[in-house]
Amino acid sequence: MDNKQLAEISRDQLSRVLSFFSRVDTVSSIVLGIDIGMLAVLGASAPAPKLFTRYTLFALLPVILIALSLWHLYKGTFPRLEGGWRSLIYFREIAQRDEDEFIKGWINQTDDEYVRDLLSQIWRNSEILTQKFDHLRAAFRWLAFALLPWILALFLFASKNTETFIVK
Repeated sequence: MDNKQLAEISRDQLSRVLSFFSRVDTVSSIVLGIDIGMLAVLGASAPAPKLFTRYTLFALLPVILIALSLWHLYKGTFPRLEGGWRSLIYFREIAQRDEDEFIKGWINQTDDEYVRDLLSQIWRNSEILTQKFDHLRAAFRWLAFALLPWILALFLFASKNTETFIVK
């Protein structure tokens, strides 16, 4: 396979890898919305602070689990971006050059250097994408683990709030 064919195949593969970023970011946004919604419902359902007892501290469990989910969403949103040293494709490396240096580098690169840079970007973006997917998976798991304690905390809060409306 000559460099022209390899460059075309490599560009297609890089585009394919990059297309997955929007997918993981979309799912991350959904999990973020659920996390925040669950925290909002829990907060809105909480009894007045003077009615808190030791057993209502159980509500801290879903809060902690949801916080872990949020932490992984944060880590997935901002993965490690180091790498791509001296690349003419990777945006962080391009930004470290001045405009003239970038243009000269782009014009003077050989076909072999271009293909190697493309392949390097496929590899590095795959690495970044793996980090994002791993953090999304962890965020989803923590959210799933929080579901049952969250429901139980809502029941506890409902029973505590109901007590305040009973006339004695």
